[in-house]
Amino acid sequence: MAEEHDSYSNGNKSKTPIYILFKDCRFVFNFDKLGLEIASIALPAALALTADPIASLVDTAFIGQIGPVELAAVGVSIALFNQASRIAIFPLVSVTTSFVAEEDTIGTASPEENQNDYLETGSSINGETRQLIPERGTDQNAYKPVGASFEIVTTNHQKRYIPSASSAMVIGSILGLIQAIFLISAAKPLLNFMGVSSDSPMLKPAQQYLILRSLGAPAVLLSLAMQGVFRGFKDTKTPLYATVAGDVTNIILDPIFMFVFRLGVNGAAISHVISQYLICVILLWRLMAQVDLLPPSIKHLQFGRFLKNGFLLLMRVIAVTFCVTLAASLAARQGPTPMAAFQVCLQVWLATSLLADGLAVAGQAILASAFAKKDYDKATATASRVLQLGLVLGLMLAVILGVGLQYGARLFTKDVDVLHLISIGIPFVAATQPINALAFVFDGVNFGASDFAYSAFSMVMVAIVSIFVLFILSSTNGFIGIWVALTIYMSLRAFAGFWRIGTGTGPWEFLRA
Repeated sequence: MAEEHDSYSNGNKSKTPIYILFKDCRFVFNFDKLGLEIASIALPAALALTADPIASLVDTAFIGQIGPVELAAVGVSIALFNQASRIAIFPLVSVTTSFVAEEDTIGTASPEENQNDYLETGSSINGETRQLIPERGTDQNAYKPVGASFEIVTTNHQKRYIPSASSAMVIGSILGLIQAIFLISAAKPLLNFMGVSSDSPMLKPAQQYLILRSLGAPAVLLSLAMQGVFRGFKDTKTPLYATVAGDVTNIILDPIFMFVFRLGVNGAAISHVISQYLICVILLWRLMAQVDLLPPSIKHLQFGRFLKNGFLLLMRVIAVTFCVTLAASLAARQGPTPMAAFQVCLQVWLATSLLADGLAVAGQAILASAFAKKDYDKATATASRVLQLGLVLGLMLAVILGVGLQYGARLFTKDVDVLHLISIGIPFVAATQPINALAFVFDGVNFGASDFAYSAFSMVMVAIVSIFVLFILSSTNGFIGIWVALTIYMSLRAFAGFWRIGTGTGPWEFLRA
């Protein structure tokens, strides 16, 4: 066994910020203290993140047996539902993970650490100075940050009160109800916007599927808010178990509702909704055992803090969503066959790319904790390790998909024309995996540093360029043009993340020391 290497314990400083990308690369596969911490968070997170897209792939495979029109219709509805969900989910989960990690780090520190690290010198998180002192007249185990935007309370019955956890639950519930009402009431015009015209054979099955699946939106938003809380605790196993239980239920119910009860695409939507509520119940049960979700008073809820940073990420996710939704819309306008092929390629593209998001989750949780403690050596080592692992993962996925998807495409459809277009999209799906992996991991790294403003504004600039490219290439090169444009889009995302760290600006200024 190789000698353990704690890559962040040596305190060495990089000569230039860009060196962080190559720092200690020979230890990328080391199972040292940092490597084990990353693996314990990233592996369950990656499995949980890919479980839902895999369940959608199973839906796609079952629906593909009905016919290409139904496959294309559900493809449009899934794209619309997922992108609408991302507008609410992504800011909520990302902000929750960082805030809970910060609060949990401060709240679980010993009184001596709190006094030394925060009372004397303070801690700068998101540009705010925090001090922790015992609150007079209360339990001496309860610590309250004065002049800060949150309070950490440890109660006598061993449950913690984490303000961001309660805030995330309330916001998630409200957003879930709003999303359900919006998608159900505006299903037809939204599908028209996506390129499904009123006289299209895709309209009826697409509208039925979207309305039924939207009934699960409250459960989706609430469960993902809770996943953000667990990620902040560096616990990604609990969300994994809940997600697997829900998705296995979905896979079992799919053929029963679709073929035994003869409900077709409606059966696929119903089984998916049932699975989402099961996930929500499991997560809520586990979270209530660890955390006091009921705040002492309304003032303890951190709505202002969530709204400020959530709005920045909302700008970002709208830009991301618009690019992917526009690509799906442009494919749908070319007809059922191109849309069916695009749906299969897109689902595979996203499902495999989300494996890298597990590394992003690990990087975000560890970095948020490191920045809260001002442990810049560990922050540097963590960013280096997850970026290097992301690149290796992307290269592996490129090889696997380049070979496997040639044979696996027949699992989704037997239509010859659809299979032909899928074969055209395979090189793009495979070749972009390293780029996608780095883009996702860079996101997690910058979120861990609470660099939400840069992440938002840089993504808006990327989206402006990408939308322009999408319109031009789709009109001149059709199906191939859409995938070329998506490749450019992901390359620009990765470059934006690279630029922030590589130049040592923003929260990464310490790399210039």
